[in-house]
Amino acid sequence: MKNKLITILMVTAINLFVSSKMQGAVGDVVFQTGFEEQDVLKVWNPNNSSSISIDEGYQSAHSLHIKSPDKNGKSNVVSLVKLDVEKFKGMVLLCEAMVKAEKVSQPPNPWNGVKFMLIINKTNGTEYPQKNAPSGSFGWQRFQYLAAIPNDVKSCSLVLGLELASGDVWFDDIKITVRKTPVQVANFPVPKTMYKGHNLPRLRGAMIGTRLTKEDFITFGKEWNANHIRWQLTWNGFPHSPADNGDLAAYDNWLSGELKRIDEMLPVCKEAGLLVLIDLHTPPGGRNKSSDCMIFQEKRFQDNFIKWWEHIARRYKGNKTVWGYDLMNEPVCGVSIGKDCLDWNDLALETAKRVCAIDPDHAIIIEPEPWGDVKSIVNLAPFQLPGIVYSAHMYRPHKFTHQGVYDTNSNIAYPGVIDGKYWDKSALRQELQPVLDFQKKFNMHIYIGEFSAIRWAPGDSTYNYLKDLIDIFEEYNWDWAYHAFREWDGWSVEHGSDKNIHTKSPKPTKREELLKYWYSKNIKP
Repeated sequence: MKNKLITILMVTAINLFVSSKMQGAVGDVVFQTGFEEQDVLKVWNPNNSSSISIDEGYQSAHSLHIKSPDKNGKSNVVSLVKLDVEKFKGMVLLCEAMVKAEKVSQPPNPWNGVKFMLIINKTNGTEYPQKNAPSGSFGWQRFQYLAAIPNDVKSCSLVLGLELASGDVWFDDIKITVRKTPVQVANFPVPKTMYKGHNLPRLRGAMIGTRLTKEDFITFGKEWNANHIRWQLTWNGFPHSPADNGDLAAYDNWLSGELKRIDEMLPVCKEAGLLVLIDLHTPPGGRNKSSDCMIFQEKRFQDNFIKWWEHIARRYKGNKTVWGYDLMNEPVCGVSIGKDCLDWNDLALETAKRVCAIDPDHAIIIEPEPWGDVKSIVNLAPFQLPGIVYSAHMYRPHKFTHQGVYDTNSNIAYPGVIDGKYWDKSALRQELQPVLDFQKKFNMHIYIGEFSAIRWAPGDSTYNYLKDLIDIFEEYNWDWAYHAFREWDGWSVEHGSDKNIHTKSPKPTKREELLKYWYSKNIKP
């Protein structure tokens, strides 16, 4: 499970109801059941547990009913089916189910409770993609999520049930289909020269807060000796913002104001020796409750997105303080693409073509979908277009880097064992390997646009993590931006390790000294 837990029941069936096709195409069904099969309980309840039964389903006669009588909510009742991974290695799967619940107790973490989850065992560790469910009672709802299956997968199992919670849950119409197949790149003309968009040995800087003063820019550029910033165009928060309302007039008004602020500060950045990457952190349409970008659901948002990037290209054409344009921060397409809408690869390519036609002299930075994650870079096909730099964000293992941000986790150390895997510099290399492979295969420059760990990790854990990552970035000749300079104090290297103290440390932290050490090596533009 997500944590090492005591399981009171685990039933297993192998390769059941799986499509007989070998490697599938988009839309192919790799697993499906409505629990209508004869002797279905022999599969889902071979031990004849009284906690698992067949009940009335969603618009059908049958569903799988799982009951956890433990009122303390400290045990698990689950059924598990092992899937045939040879049919979908390297693919992205869409997992769907109808789910109903009654009096499910509040679990200790958002990922506990009702379980509709995959367990993906791979060469180096285990992943647990799932759809988090509410506690309490609710009628039949469609649960959906995407699961990326790595090429090094060893086994994959579907889990249904209750984890660390009491109550009743029903499952019906389970369906797993191929959402994406591995990106195929044929006859790509690998460039002889790697394009960086600048003539410096390295860009070393940070993403910045949205309201830095002139003094902040001067401090970062002259005192810290950073040589670039990633300027996030963020509308009052991330991932959710006022853009979620879908009001394009309000969005246009907001973005127009933010660009005026960039105009005002570009001379200051030039004085400070800071190249500027313009990053559209909040896209038109914002995000839905699942944090999927609504730009992939409505064409009007995509049209607005392209319109603004054409405007930005015209606005900053010839401006040598601008390094480039990061088209969208951490794009997420979600489980489906809307009518007449492009997916991220096609939208990014179309936008890059429009930008390049107006301004061929600035770098265009492309992040992979979903979430700009280092592992998602396998979903990117290199563009046959000049001026492209590829970017990824590094927050792995997320349980360590974000401890205490969205959950109550604490005292998770690095290096150390996290979710059953030992994490150290070698493990970080393994996580970054897909990015290095992409760079070597296509001779494309890499920019790590975000990496960080929360400041209150125990001891010197955050320092150790950041040091190991930067060592690797430097070895691979990647440009990088720390997340973040004078934004939220949780990521601040100027603040100490006490979560409850929100003022800067009276003396430089080891994390601040680490960044300054690397910034001291910078050549200025």
